[in-house]
Amino acid sequence: MYRRNLPHWYPEGANVFVTWRLFGSLPLHSLPKVSDGTAFRDVDRGLDRATAGPLWLKEASVAQSVVEVIEAAEAERGLCTLHDYVVMPNHVHLLIKPIADLKEVTKWIKGASARKANQLLGRTGQPFWQDESFDHWVRHDPEFEKIRTYIRNNPVHAGLVSRPEQWPYSSAGRITPR
Repeated sequence: MYRRNLPHWYPEGANVFVTWRLFGSLPLHSLPKVSDGTAFRDVDRGLDRATAGPLWLKEASVAQSVVEVIEAAEAERGLCTLHDYVVMPNHVHLLIKPIADLKEVTKWIKGASARKANQLLGRTGQPFWQDESFDHWVRHDPEFEKIRTYIRNNPVHAGLVSRPEQWPYSSAGRITPR
């Protein structure tokens, strides 16, 4: 277990749902405390519709660079087994099984993707991601499938596409064995 503002604990070998947002994308007013999956979903859907704050991931080159780093975490670095992901205009959702410590996985993905994105945007050295991430230990198969469906449908619920596989910055269009 490690702690920043939120406790982060999960059993070794567990699948984990992880979400993080762009720096400055959270509203200035206080968000409600998220105590269950329904509350998280409601808050997340509200934030999906954000019209203020940075939307750097709307730029195709930036979103694609984040996808490349996420996929490299599994394929090149061996940090995790990547089940599903989606890169939205202001946040990222992952469903992974960490091979390395989750802190190491998210640190590498966020650090490498921030450097690439900031270079593309001409903002080198500036914060790109919020420091804190939300993570949730996936406890059983039905929950795994519910989270997988949530991730794949996030662009649909946000009104960005009509079918999950149409969103180019997600795993929905590729076959992902469990």
